[in-house]
Amino acid sequence: MPLEAPAAEYSRNLGKVCTANDENGLPFRAKNMTRRPRAVLGIDAAWTLTQPSGVALAVEMNAGWRMVAAEPSYDHFLAQADHSISLDTRPSGSAPDAAQLVRAAEDFTGARVVLVAIDMPLSRTAIVSRRTADNEVSRAYGARKCSTHTPSTTRPGAISDNLREGFEAAGFPLRTTVIEEPGLIEVYPHPALVELTEASERLPYKLAKTRTYWKNLNPIDRKKQLIAMWAKIANALDEPVPGSAHQLARVHPSSAGFELKATEDCLDAMVCAWVAIEALRGQCKPFGDEEAAIWIPLRN
Repeated sequence: MPLEAPAAEYSRNLGKVCTANDENGLPFRAKNMTRRPRAVLGIDAAWTLTQPSGVALAVEMNAGWRMVAAEPSYDHFLAQADHSISLDTRPSGSAPDAAQLVRAAEDFTGARVVLVAIDMPLSRTAIVSRRTADNEVSRAYGARKCSTHTPSTTRPGAISDNLREGFEAAGFPLRTTVIEEPGLIEVYPHPALVELTEASERLPYKLAKTRTYWKNLNPIDRKKQLIAMWAKIANALDEPVPGSAHQLARVHPSSAGFELKATEDCLDAMVCAWVAIEALRGQCKPFGDEEAAIWIPLRN
């Protein structure tokens, strides 16, 4: 599917970076459903506790799936259901509480979370080096510049173990060969986006790499290119999961660096949520083995 043209204008976001409102600006909650809807969580998990992790939430409505929330940190997401949580404008890192995240998603929407998709190496056994999953994805997508990072005992280390154990304790066991509800899966946005957009190679959408992407442009023009790419990705996501473009924060080249990074984290989380939906539809392939697998949508 070709990428659509981005919106022509972007307004600077002040205060909360991403919203969890519907297209009318009203707080979302599933209504007029013939049965309790299903929901999926997408998490762009940071590999350190000092950095924030994006969280996205999509709900299956009568007319199909809809993206209803995208937040730049665990605390920002939890605050959607618990208004007593005090937030700084700048997202911060924290240790995730799996049960609390699921409860917040269900309290906020009235839906039942059935699958959680996380962009982080996950395994039933200790991760000490590259896994079969990493090697299989790199073989399949390396030519399209989507090889995986090499995990180790320290990165992500205990953060990965604690995430997996936390979700398993909350009733979401790691799924590596077959998708069953409820469950937890590992995903990887780069090859997922290549499949979504039918791109020939990895999309240039990482804030930290703008100088590499556009060496001959000045910093402002690099940010303009980056923001345009984010809009294109959000528009592409909006076709299978309406509401995705609405959830993307509107940022400007003069926006603060943390605002731009928060927008990127929200976008990655939405990609994770979309992959979870595709997995439920039976449209994903697991790359790996019984111990660890990376689920990637196959669009063709």
